[in-house]
Amino acid sequence: MRLGLNLAVFGDRPLEEALDRSRELGIESVELNCESGDRLTPAAWLLEPANAARLRAELRARDLRLSALGNHAESQLIGGPHHRDTDPWCPGDAAAKAAFGRARLLDTARAAAELEVDTVVGFTGCADWSRFFPWPDPEGWERMLPAFVETWSEILEELTRLGVRFAHEPHPKQLAYDLETSERVTEALHRHPAWGFNLDTANLALTGADPAAFVQALGRRIFHVHAKDFEEVPHNLARSGRMAHGSWGRADRGVRFRVPGWGDVAWRRVISELRLAGYRGVLSIEHEDPTMGRDEGVAQAARFLAPLLLRDELEERWW
Repeated sequence: MRLGLNLAVFGDRPLEEALDRSRELGIESVELNCESGDRLTPAAWLLEPANAARLRAELRARDLRLSALGNHAESQLIGGPHHRDTDPWCPGDAAAKAAFGRARLLDTARAAAELEVDTVVGFTGCADWSRFFPWPDPEGWERMLPAFVETWSEILEELTRLGVRFAHEPHPKQLAYDLETSERVTEALHRHPAWGFNLDTANLALTGADPAAFVQALGRRIFHVHAKDFEEVPHNLARSGRMAHGSWGRADRGVRFRVPGWGDVAWRRVISELRLAGYRGVLSIEHEDPTMGRDEGVAQAARFLAPLLLRDELEERWW
């Protein structure tokens, strides 16, 4: 396992400075976000051969690897929602939004292929996440499944031709948001080899799921990992609950995203299950902790995770 970083945390800095700071903090791999509005590495920029070559040179000079390319906001539009909440990413009707999201995801996959990265991380979206609740239609979630399967079966075939796989990130507002729905979607896609998951420990905890149980059940399908912690705040939880409205950074939320080591995720259990599942990839720190600045939060996370990473190959039983 290697220590990684989602570079969005330094997204307002020049690329060279963001990479330098990552290396200074002990980071070994970086994950790049490729939405059209990203300041560092939008997919269209990476598709220019000179820019891809420049990025490879900058990474090589710092002994950094590239773990994945991400596109969450635009890939969300493939499934929806397609109302005005998503107009900032793409205005227009449902067909226009879905076509835009699909095109941007495929651009990200082409950039990944150019950079010889085999994993694209993102969302699938869905028409209406509130259908996880069985009222007023107890079959509401199931009614979204056929369109999802048709669309994503085509996309996964396109990704396969590019030599790229898709790591869906279970999260509220997605068709697959916890272990049960992730298993059901995987089966509905006939266990397509290009379909897998980005394990975001905090997003799963937000839905009430246990990240370690997710790894035990779907570990061979985990292509990438976001190292993000999750904290239930007892003195706020009774008032606002888990799914409180308002800003993620508000001080009185019932739950908070934290950097690893500052929340409730059982990291030793999660890392142990990842090891037993054969995961040899990156734990990519995603810093969304409202209590810490960027440099301090990444430094705290790196210091906590580095001693826990299991790097040697498993040995045969010796006892």
